[in-house]
Amino acid sequence: MPRRNHPRRRPDGSPAPLTDERVRKGVEGVQQWQDGDWMVRSIFGGAAVKTYRCPGCMQEIRPGVAHVVAWPIDGQGDLTDRRHWHTGCWRARDRRAPGVERSRNAPRYG
Repeated sequence: MPRRNHPRRRPDGSPAPLTDERVRKGVEGVQQWQDGDWMVRSIFGGAAVKTYRCPGCMQEIRPGVAHVVAWPIDGQGDLTDRRHWHTGCWRARDRRAPGVERSRNAPRYG
């Protein structure tokens, strides 16, 4: 099947406008997972200006790295429930065991 090398168009045939706010905020949508519905926003590398800690791997997401911001849309949370994830960690979160933080001198296995 051939690749689409042109941007998707709106119903009127024109491309979606790329505003500064859209670039800064990223593209968002609702995703359904085993633990509920989540609002997920993709952050482009140029729009990522702060360092965050990924809850999936407990590693830093450095400025300039594209990533995902997710928060529950069940109506019980607020904007403080937003979490910044590496894109791969977000996609693999239902296949991953809960993260355990260990000190440097702790045994790796056991």
